[in-house]
Amino acid sequence: MTDLSVLRELLIVLAAILFIVFVSQKLRLPAIIGFLLAGVVMGPHGLKVIRDAAQVETLAEIGVALLLFTIGLEFSLGRFVSASRALILAGALQILLTTGVVWALSIVFGYPTETGIFYGFLVSLSSTAIVLRIYKDRGESDALSGRVATGVLLLQDLCIVPMMLSVPLLGQAGTVSAPLVAWAMGQALLALLLIAFGARKVFPWLLRQIALLRNRELFVLFVVFICLGTAWLTSEVGLSLALGAFIAGLVISDSELSHQVIAEVLPLRDSFSGIFFISIGMLLRLDNLLADGLAALGIFAVIALLKGLIVLLVIARLYQSMRLAVVVGLSLAQVGEFSFLLARAGRDYGLMTSTEEQIFLAASILSMFATPFLIQSAHALGFGLQKMIGQSTAEADAEPRAESGHVLIVGYGLNGQNLARVLKEVGILYTILEMDAALVRDAKAAGEPIAFGDGTRPEVLAKAGIAEARVLVVAISDPIATARVVSQARSMRGDLYIIVRTRYVAEIDRLYRLGANQVIPEEFETSVEIFARVLQEYHLPRNLIALQVDLIRKEHYGALRGLRLEGRQLDELSRYLVGTTTDTVLVLESSPAAARTLEQIELRSRSGVTVIAVVRDGKSIPAPPPDFRLATNDILVLLGSHQALGEAAQILSPRLQD
Repeated sequence: MTDLSVLRELLIVLAAILFIVFVSQKLRLPAIIGFLLAGVVMGPHGLKVIRDAAQVETLAEIGVALLLFTIGLEFSLGRFVSASRALILAGALQILLTTGVVWALSIVFGYPTETGIFYGFLVSLSSTAIVLRIYKDRGESDALSGRVATGVLLLQDLCIVPMMLSVPLLGQAGTVSAPLVAWAMGQALLALLLIAFGARKVFPWLLRQIALLRNRELFVLFVVFICLGTAWLTSEVGLSLALGAFIAGLVISDSELSHQVIAEVLPLRDSFSGIFFISIGMLLRLDNLLADGLAALGIFAVIALLKGLIVLLVIARLYQSMRLAVVVGLSLAQVGEFSFLLARAGRDYGLMTSTEEQIFLAASILSMFATPFLIQSAHALGFGLQKMIGQSTAEADAEPRAESGHVLIVGYGLNGQNLARVLKEVGILYTILEMDAALVRDAKAAGEPIAFGDGTRPEVLAKAGIAEARVLVVAISDPIATARVVSQARSMRGDLYIIVRTRYVAEIDRLYRLGANQVIPEEFETSVEIFARVLQEYHLPRNLIALQVDLIRKEHYGALRGLRLEGRQLDELSRYLVGTTTDTVLVLESSPAAARTLEQIELRSRSGVTVIAVVRDGKSIPAPPPDFRLATNDILVLLGSHQALGEAAQILSPRLQD
């Protein structure tokens, strides 16, 4: 009889994934934490719901290949090359310093050099999946802290390639000569380059040909074939499956079809990566955890403190902001999912024992569990520490303006740049505060009055000239920092006019309470523009549309948020909307009205509108008689309800030929 034990265990894992994803969505926590915990509980070392972890690990290998494939797709070498030097330098320094410090500590405790370097690799990596998910859920992906953390994580992901290539060499360091090590490294790199070169020449072209067939099933199958096929090729040359999948993702990342590939693979990635993280949890032995629990807890504390402190020092030095340094430092204080792959490879090559692997797994899982809570407390801790150190960190590097009445712009992203361009054209003075060093450098080179500084700090706002400013515009993507800037500015200047841009509806009322005069949510402003265009199409007068827009803004977008508006203004507006108004229609050469009389087109009887005037050659002909013959380029002035005007416009419009 066919052995269906694999199917049974797969069903158990899938049921656990469904439950964990549901609960994590409700609790707004990363599902990875639930996957790891489920693996610990269900595995052969826990409740033994799944007795044979090897069968699950086979599916996990596919999961990690798809996970690395999508990370490679989202990486984009072009975007990384164009990233600011500060981001690349921050990532490189974090990896080098973390590896170096861990190596030095390992030497102190008597470990060989190659083992110390390997441990440094393990600790230097952070969890891209967990951190990016938390930032996305908190709405901070586009904040400076989100961009910096993402940049460091991307560099870590790229460094997994040389790290994985180095593991076999570190494992053989005491038994082979340097020329043999170099030869093995050269062979591996050559194989990777050949695979990447061939894939770069072939895969994008094949993807385009498959996409032209407009067959979604074939497209998905081909993408999975690319991912697993490249992974298999790298395994055949002695490298890992995961590394090959990552290379395949990198190759396709700059293709015009990369977004479509991500959309199609994402459901598969999420399903199989859940299996991968559950399989990692199964590796943890509860008996070992109970025996070495204090050691695992101590290593977790050392890892979190060490990584957090190194990242804090690097970011504080490069960005001159203690708040930003604390937020990014605590965000990257955990051990990453790639470290599990390295740990497994390191065990196979004798770089760590089974007991050491168990302790490392326990410490890593603890660090992942702690990450949401560390990020949640990071901003409050950052603001507190920044307040404690006071003036000792850098402030705005621009002199206060002698003139009064200028605009102070906090944030020089797209919105800040557009505002500065308009202010310059109309001759209004302004000063800019920005924390991105690359933006500040480029803007200064272009002659902009920009200062490098953190607008959440009152001393920075003071030095940037808030005392003389007439308007403060907050145009940053960080919701927490935005609220802080508004609060600080209002406490410093009760008469300052504060305009805030936000992406998030939930922030509107809070920002008004903190002292903002105008809060402009991007999503609602888009809605306002859309309905204004629709009302124009239905021939409502522009002043009536402006009245509706002003009312919505005055009520803090309450109508768009589902709140009930009250008051005589709304009642009067409703009467206007159903009333009578005027509109104009141009008679085109192909119009049914051309060369016909008003009586012949029967406009009043068919639509209910009245022609109150005709403009011909720049001259107005009021109250034209029924036998008035219309000519091409006449302009009809119509009077009627909004619905009637729409029907009249259709009657007078040219008919399309079949």
